[in-house]
Amino acid sequence: MNNKDFKALLGTELPIIQAPMAGVQDSKLAIAVAKVGGLGSIPCGMLSPAQVVDEIKRFRAATCAPLNLNFFCHELPPFDTQAQARWHELLAPYFDGLGIAADLGQGGASRMPFNHEIADAIEAFKPEVMSFHFGLPQEDLLKRVRSWGSKVISSATSVAEAEFLAMQGVDGIIVQGIEAGGHRGMFLSDDVNTQVELETLLTQIASRVDVALIAAGGIGDGHGVKAAMENGACAVQIGSAYLLCDEANTSSLHKAAIEHAAKTQGHTALTNIFSGRPARGLVNRAMTELGAMNPHAPAFPYAANLMAQLRKASEAIGMSDFSPLWCGANITACRKISAGEMTLTLMESVPHDHDNKYEYMSRSYADN
Repeated sequence: MNNKDFKALLGTELPIIQAPMAGVQDSKLAIAVAKVGGLGSIPCGMLSPAQVVDEIKRFRAATCAPLNLNFFCHELPPFDTQAQARWHELLAPYFDGLGIAADLGQGGASRMPFNHEIADAIEAFKPEVMSFHFGLPQEDLLKRVRSWGSKVISSATSVAEAEFLAMQGVDGIIVQGIEAGGHRGMFLSDDVNTQVELETLLTQIASRVDVALIAAGGIGDGHGVKAAMENGACAVQIGSAYLLCDEANTSSLHKAAIEHAAKTQGHTALTNIFSGRPARGLVNRAMTELGAMNPHAPAFPYAANLMAQLRKASEAIGMSDFSPLWCGANITACRKISAGEMTLTLMESVPHDHDNKYEYMSRSYADN
């Protein structure tokens, strides 16, 4: 492990990034991870500028540790009424079964790309790290972010994407293996057949680009962290392992689905039916009956407009049939402990030098 690399990139004592997970966390999880030396992240893609500012203020009030803000960089297509009508025709039996009428109006996009309005709101806070999904923001936006002194990192799901990001001068690349939960960071291709496992992808990218690499996907313990570093990563990004932690906002239905899947050897799959883009989650009724990858799902993020209505109605009666149960392939990595304890547990098999404060923090955390 090259401590210098991750410390220069993240500014943290531990090579652990808590993955930003929209819908299941807020600043509480980021604070808990940051307080034991990891990099706390706040997912901002589904928040208004004012909400992002509120989350930053809560984080800054709790700790002076570095902060990662995560944003989407997708192109927002125009709303397609015909595509939405075809999608409704497919989903109509479910609306009938739940006894609700579908709202076919355009509604608002549930996930917004990074823009100047958001940049205006957060500029004064100068976040230490800015991470992006689905590529990078436009050149003028990227220039603004760099003027703040923020480190820029982004996800790559292929060698081609990693090479593109390296050419754009990013400070770090999140190597997202196919095992990772939530949305794939794909931006040069929409072909899920191009997606490969983390070990293979990390080895391939490490041989092609000279940029700090962060491994993501299926890592849930110290052995996984150590293996990633031996394969070329200077740090790891962990998401699903935190889903059952005390500070996560994971819903009771989502938690129950994870625990059930862990006991019954349930599985996850890539699906586009909840948002319009491939994302990994626990297989549920909607994925089984509609097909995990459905060609009729409207473009991201508009597939969510109707699915969100089904989700709300079904969750109200205690069912997660239409809920996006995001989770990585390593379901058993999810543990019901505090996020601080989880973060330190991830370091148990990782070599560290005497300059690293890991041993001190472990003892201090245990004392508390």
